[in-house]
Amino acid sequence: MGALLDERELGSWKGFLRIHQRVVARLDAELIERHDLPLTSYEVLMQLADAPDGRMRMSAIADGLLLSRSGLTRLVDRLERSGLVERAPCPDDARGTLAVLTAEGRGRIEAARPDHLAGVRRHFLSQLDASEQEELAELWRRIGAELDESASARRSAEPSGVL
Repeated sequence: MGALLDERELGSWKGFLRIHQRVVARLDAELIERHDLPLTSYEVLMQLADAPDGRMRMSAIADGLLLSRSGLTRLVDRLERSGLVERAPCPDDARGTLAVLTAEGRGRIEAARPDHLAGVRRHFLSQLDASEQEELAELWRRIGAELDESASARRSAEPSGVL
């Protein structure tokens, strides 16, 4: 068993987890109250709104949101029933499926986006001055780069399945 976290380490880690949970919960509640749109649905619609032609492979959306494939399927089912997205076959992969933003979905995301961004500023960014925001952004980039490197190294070390 590894060494326990000291007080400074524990404060950093638990603080990150606690604040992330609270900010996400508040943003989710605001989107539901104002737009009847949970944060996870907002994130799917935003990815589609930012994608070329408003379409993306379901697997790419799941990777971007850190959802399981089955979790994304259930979420897209709900969005499809609400008329916000449609499914389409992937033209370059018969096994793949695209999620496609509908006009109604685009309207919902355009209405929700200003409120959501105002909430991000109100609940998180306004607590930091510009230099702190820059410093935090750099820390996230550094941590993300290390995680990307270690994931890449793990994939490289895995057997390729070729004999």
